[in-house]
Amino acid sequence: MFVRDHMSPNPITVTRETSVLDALELMKKHKIRRLPVVQDGRLVGLVTERDILRVSPSPASTLSAFEVNYLVAKMTVKDAMIKRPITVPPDMTIEEAALLMREHKIDNLLVMEKEKLVGIITQTDLFEALIKLFGLRRPGVRVTLEVEDRIGVLANIARRVADAGINIINVANRHKDDVHTYVVLRLATGDVSALLPALEAEGYRVIHVSSYNG
Repeated sequence: MFVRDHMSPNPITVTRETSVLDALELMKKHKIRRLPVVQDGRLVGLVTERDILRVSPSPASTLSAFEVNYLVAKMTVKDAMIKRPITVPPDMTIEEAALLMREHKIDNLLVMEKEKLVGIITQTDLFEALIKLFGLRRPGVRVTLEVEDRIGVLANIARRVADAGINIINVANRHKDDVHTYVVLRLATGDVSALLPALEAEGYRVIHVSSYNG
């Protein structure tokens, strides 16, 4: 799964000269919280609702309401924007994008292709991608196993599932320690009563079973 498959294409943009009030109005109208800043076809920054509020006069200021409104009305996007936002190519995997957001403690990435802004991907987009990846909206059963961490385990589990006539929606695993790992199966079935004994007979420990209606 790649960024291009989950980004919002052709994002709404503003220029450095756009007033912060107009930028906030655009965000409110389109129900978004960030706007790429483009000048002469070139990406020059990113402005967010938080950035605008950060540079605006505080309500605790000694300024009068008239003075505050006057100052805000004169402010433009260039006064609040991030000048060097982090960008990624559309063929980056969503895992890499998620790691990049985590490392830089940000909630979005601008997507560039051949020096052209083609999209934006946010934390919400990544969550939606993971929901689709794990098939969380499809009815089925989630089975968590504790297994020995060795070559061939996943293949053997898949054979036991196939023998039970069940299709696997998704598989994930996470190491428990140097010897064991957890394997999580999402299965396209509502009944695993015959499968569980077969898995246990192979020496796999069933940790958790839950059903999803989609």
